[in-house]
Amino acid sequence: MATPKDLPDVGGFIRDLRRNAKISLRQLAEQAGVSNPYLSQIERGLRKPSAEVLQQLASALRVSTPAMYLRAGLLDDKEGHGVLAAIAVDADLTMAQKQSLSQIYETFRRENTRLAEAETAQADQAADQPASQAADLANVAATGPTTVGGTPTEAVLESVAVTEAGTAPAPGSTSIPQKKKAAEAAEEETS
Repeated sequence: MATPKDLPDVGGFIRDLRRNAKISLRQLAEQAGVSNPYLSQIERGLRKPSAEVLQQLASALRVSTPAMYLRAGLLDDKEGHGVLAAIAVDADLTMAQKQSLSQIYETFRRENTRLAEAETAQADQAADQPASQAADLANVAATGPTTVGGTPTEAVLESVAVTEAGTAPAPGSTSIPQKKKAAEAAEEETS
């Protein structure tokens, strides 16, 4: 059996979380699906729980599993799990707040990873294309998408709108009845 000095302080972490949640050792053991004596030994640092037991305890305590794994020494802090552990042990936050903050943090990390992968893919694609196509991509980024002929889409849409509605009158020069007549005349010409 390992001595308390050999094991990370996961037991104290679990005990603090349990006390902050105001649940008894017996209630936590029941919710996590472990025996009461086994959980007591974990909290006192006499037993090292498996990853599966840690996951069950994290779920019962409503904290992130990575935070629990970090405290148990199963993860290193390269992946930002220190933030999750800090959230999990903050005594000023409720369990619901801790869970929300952990989910938001992990969502931001996934989004940043996705954006970095997209930028890398775009850079790889630009590197594989001839210089003229790379310049076209830079132009699209600056002016917006273009049609096959190279005309900016916004300009094409504007010209379509003008064509369908006729030329725009000078401000205040055309009344509403005249606009109706012009629209009807344009419709008859197309028929």
